[in-house]
Amino acid sequence: MAWGKKKGGRKEPLFGLPAALSDLRLTAADRVPGGGDDKPKKSAKSSAKRKADEPGGEPPRERKAPASRSGAKRRAKSRGGFGLGRLVYWGAVLSLWGGIAVIGVVIYVGAHLPPIQSLEIPKRPPTIQIVGIDGSMLAQRGEMAGANVALKDLPPYLPKAFIAIEDRRFYSHFGIDPVGILRALVTNVLHRGVSQGGSTLTQQLAKNLFLTQERTMQRKLQEAELAIWLERKHSKDEILELYLNRVYFGSGAYGVEAAAQKYFGKSAKNVTVAEAAMLAGLVKSPSRLAPNRNPEGAEARAQIVLAAMADAKFITDAQAKASIGHPSYNVKPAGAGTVNYVADWIGEVLDDLVGQIDESIKVETTIDPKLQSVAEAAIIDELAAKSVKFNVSQGALVAMTPDGAVRAMVGGRNYSESQYNRAVTAKRQPGSSFKPFVYLTALEQGLTPDTMRQDAPIEVKGWRPENYTHEYFGAVTLTQALAMSLNTVAIRLGLEVGPKNVVRTAHRLGISSKLEPNASIALGTSEVSVVELVGAYAPFANGGFAVAPHVVTRIRTLSGKLLYMRQPEERNPVIDPRYVGMMNAMMRETLVSGTAKKAEIPGWPAAGKTGTSQDYRDAWFIGYTANLVTGVWLGNDDNSPTKKATGGGLPVEVWSRFMKTAHEGVAVANLPSSPGGWGLSNLAQAASQVSPPTAIAPAPAPANNGGYRPPPTRANARPEAAAGLDGWLMDRLFGGNR
Repeated sequence: MAWGKKKGGRKEPLFGLPAALSDLRLTAADRVPGGGDDKPKKSAKSSAKRKADEPGGEPPRERKAPASRSGAKRRAKSRGGFGLGRLVYWGAVLSLWGGIAVIGVVIYVGAHLPPIQSLEIPKRPPTIQIVGIDGSMLAQRGEMAGANVALKDLPPYLPKAFIAIEDRRFYSHFGIDPVGILRALVTNVLHRGVSQGGSTLTQQLAKNLFLTQERTMQRKLQEAELAIWLERKHSKDEILELYLNRVYFGSGAYGVEAAAQKYFGKSAKNVTVAEAAMLAGLVKSPSRLAPNRNPEGAEARAQIVLAAMADAKFITDAQAKASIGHPSYNVKPAGAGTVNYVADWIGEVLDDLVGQIDESIKVETTIDPKLQSVAEAAIIDELAAKSVKFNVSQGALVAMTPDGAVRAMVGGRNYSESQYNRAVTAKRQPGSSFKPFVYLTALEQGLTPDTMRQDAPIEVKGWRPENYTHEYFGAVTLTQALAMSLNTVAIRLGLEVGPKNVVRTAHRLGISSKLEPNASIALGTSEVSVVELVGAYAPFANGGFAVAPHVVTRIRTLSGKLLYMRQPEERNPVIDPRYVGMMNAMMRETLVSGTAKKAEIPGWPAAGKTGTSQDYRDAWFIGYTANLVTGVWLGNDDNSPTKKATGGGLPVEVWSRFMKTAHEGVAVANLPSSPGGWGLSNLAQAASQVSPPTAIAPAPAPANNGGYRPPPTRANARPEAAAGLDGWLMDRLFGGNR
């Protein structure tokens, strides 16, 4: 059939561009080599087919089928080789990136370390050693309390104790101990917690020298880097010596020397095997295992150290058993530590004396350690026996020489419970112990100890002060009034001489606190501190010269360089010797027949004044001899009333106990007396007077002794009329001559 011959179907004629491109064909040779896998092959096959279809074209060549077995083997071999190679390849890649990561971490951690120029062994922070008048150690201040001790000077078992329990492989590792870290890791996993650490002694030293105590991964990495640096820069023995002199042992003790002194009262050079084991055991938990706080725990830990030392062959089993069975621990008892009140006071004035310190110093003081112990015992024992009965919880004592050198200071009954210094910082109402300044002002204005004044009820602008006993004795001498602490006479006398003049007198003698110049100032209503009140009494004991209470005599560096020395003070007279003698005779009577009759020092002339503030809130006694001036205060920190504790009771008992011991073996000396012999004979005569006084001629103006200038005195001074202050005022207002 004709239509069957038209095999390709009907062809439409083409014109133009399609006609020009209709014969264009691409062969395999025309393609870019490597352009693909499948598509070029298909194009070549179709091209060959087309050539065969075309007139004169060559038939396609037949391709031989590859042998199936050999091809499979080649493919299997190829796949096997590819897997091993891939494993090696990725292993190398991971190793490379791991190394890069490690280098990056090292660089990052190192970037957060201190600059390399500052990575030197830092100097120990300055230590403040405070010593007594006899050179004995009283207290220490500062983080690094102990002196450096050379490794060669220590007994060999002391450093070995630390190596045995802390870093057995110390002499074989390079700062980090991988074996120790792995062992600690396994132990911690088995115990499901942190029961063992992997830090070496070098790492611990790096942490103590350069880093903080925070528990972070970054700090551990920094610690490792610094440990390696230390090992490269210093020998093993140098690192061990640094470690022993810097590690913390609890209770403020840094370094083996400080710890040995703290816990055993001896140098680290002289510790026993048992004591060395205890020191090494403290490093794990110094605060918890400190033997003065937890002696049982410290001893149990020491036994573990002894076992480790025996296991490492540092000591024999016999030595370990002997030390365990017979420990030679001699831990100092933890007392109240009242000398720390002195140390705190020194710390407050140190900056004014030497400024900023950058090296350790020794502060030589006026404190007598024996007197300090006696003062501490007197306060603590008396309060322990009678604090409940009188509802008194605290006390303070200051004892100083007549020239102001403090020999003992107790700022409270227990420093560990309260560091508040009631001898220096606290200010309380002195009560009647302030009256000597009123009477001295009266003497300086022309009165004498024989002058009579009226003891009778008085009212000042609605205020009606009373005597302690609510009794009134009528006309009495000033000596009697002061000895019996009569309030009405003190009020009358204060108004007579002027409250402002009383305040001036107190400030002149050494009171630095603000005083209110009102009628009640005569009864000690303005607050003062113990140390300033005792210092203001000192002129009565030294002949009338002002003193500045002080405790520091000399400050040196530990190498011996002198930084400060107290210079002798210029003697500045503040009381005329005549009035010093009068006041001493008057206050002597307080101990003979007045409110302080219980105060006694066998063989020693003494004087003083008791004081009790309103509602029995404060009880005072300030007494003195030619050897010591001592003040005692008892009361409560919250200013609550006591159960009628008076100055003539507990304070006098504490004072007497202290002063008796303080004067044992000391040559007796008399108190300054008035030139011309005014004294006890006059007192006896004045005490016998019962009738109203007659006019007394004004006292002669005192001579100018040593530059002393007496305060202004009244001209034509005369005694008060028998009617008391009211009569004196009537006399002034209605024609009386003064």
